[in-house]
Amino acid sequence: MTDPRLLLLSPDDNVFVLRAAIEAGETVTLETGTATLPARLGMGHKIARRAIAPGEKIVKYGAPIGTATAKIAPGAHVHVHNVKSDHTPTYALAATSEEVPR
Repeated sequence: MTDPRLLLLSPDDNVFVLRAAIEAGETVTLETGTATLPARLGMGHKIARRAIAPGEKIVKYGAPIGTATAKIAPGAHVHVHNVKSDHTPTYALAATSEEVPR
């Protein structure tokens, strides 16, 4: 049984979405085993449902949202450090985050 803190939005997805923050060092149960998170991840972040190869599409909501730029292990954080967005250039994400008033 998959960890209840993980949400699978579509059976075609290769990522889980965190329902709640998971602290560094905590173990999550995946369909194929377990994974220990090396760093804290907040609610809404994605982790790999299974191993994802470089160049493979990242699928969320049953639709491709990006392409893996590196090998991603099951349970590993899936984010801008290992995914190229199919929709927003990475440089635009950096510029936007700097422009948001606090």
